[in-house]
Parts: sequence; structure tokens; C-alpha cells
Amino acid sequence: MIRRAFVFSALSGTLLLAIAASAAAQDFQKSYKLGAGSQIRLGTVSGDVIVTAYDGDAVIVKATKEGRDRDQVEIEDRSTGNNIDIGVRYPKQCNCDASVKIEAQVPRSTSFRFDHISSVSGNVQVTGVTGQLKASAVSGDVHVTNVSGSVSASSVSGDVQVNIDRLEGTDDMKFSSVSGDVNVKLPSSLDAQVEISSMSGDIKNDFGIEVEQAKYGPHRSARRTLGAGARHLKMSSVSGSLSLYHN
Repeated sequence: MIRRAFVFSALSGTLLLAIAASAAAQDFQKSYKLGAGSQIRLGTVSGDVIVTAYDGDAVIVKATKEGRDRDQVEIEDRSTGNNIDIGVRYPKQCNCDASVKIEAQVPRSTSFRFDHISSVSGNVQVTGVTGQLKASAVSGDVHVTNVSGSVSASSVSGDVQVNIDRLEGTDDMKFSSVSGDVNVKLPSSLDAQVEISSMSGDIKNDFGIEVEQAKYGPHRSARRTLGAGARHLKMSSVSGSLSLYHN
């Protein structure tokens, strides 16, 4: 009888731990049905933001809180109508040990306006999406791969890597980092007015754009119109190298 009670107690404890773990893994989860051209905004203060395309018909957003003070942080859903807006609220004057990781799955073949995909202290990763994308980090890397549309990406203290499979529209694009390298890969049919500038880093490209060295100091720059120059493309770094290649 004692043994049976012990086993039951152990199983109950395990079940409670499993339930707690499941709850922690689902601090926020919601599905949204959006039409083409809808706006998506995802931002966190501390933690990664990961957006991935998949073969579904709904946008699925999940957020997970971690750290000792995780219960003091709120995940805010400010979405309205056909727009998704997910953010994070910290208490005022709180030196909190808490981070929020945001993950989103979006329909692969639907074009969206990713107006604000960002993290203050964390990495941003976007893969396979279609549409207009603006991705940024303050202290972290920004990786954008296998996307279609137009992209602007930046980091203050981190690297920026962008790979665009197909360009759409004529939106201007900017890629920058203050302290980090910027590597961009675009279709060889790039139609743009290109401006590249680095205060103290190398500039490389395989579009045949001549790089100019400043007469005094380490500053380098490159400028050229490719095709009809349908859009502006700017790349810049203060302390880092810049690379512009074609697929």
C-alpha cells in the first residue's frame, strides 16, 4: 500500500512538472488569418525573433518567457483587423532577469508587409517569406535568407546577412551595421542605384562596381547605377566590411 502511494505521488509530481513545462512553453500562442498585404510587427526587448515560412494558411505566433523575473514581463497583443502587432512590456525601473523569444510561422506564398521585426538584445532570423521586410537588432545579428520581395536590415552591434532569391517591386533597400559586417546576396538582374560606404572596412562586390579609397583616412565607397536604377540600394558600416554579391 505504501509503495502504491509512493508511485502515485511520483507520477503526480511528474505530471505537474510536465504541465508546468507545457504552460511555460506556451506563454503566448495565437493563429491569425490574414490577407495579402497585411502588416506584421513583432518586437522584443531581450530574446530572439524568428520568422519562418511554411505551407499553411494562417500566421501562427508563439512567445516564450524565460528568466528569474519572467512573471513580471507581459506579452502584448496589439493586433487589430488585418494587422498583427506583438510586443513586450517590462515594468518601469526594473533590472529584470527576463527575456521573451518570439517565433512566427507565415504562409509561404502570401505577400505581407513585415514592417517591424526586431529585437533590442537578441538575434533576428527570417527565412523563406514573401513581401516587404524591415528587420533590425541593436545588440544581435540579423539573418535574412531565401526571401522574395524587398528587404531593409540593420544592426547596431552585430552582423547583417541577407539573401534575396527574387526581387519584387521598386522599394528602396538599406543594409547597415555600426559595428559588424554586412553581406548581401541579390539576383544578378539587380536594377538599382547602388551606394556603398564604409568608414574602416573593406568593400567587395561582383557587380563590377569600382571601389574608391579616400585620399586621407580609411574611408572607402562605391557607387554605380545598375540597369535603369529603378530603386535605391544603400549599404553602410562604420566598423565592418561590406559585401554585395549576386546569386
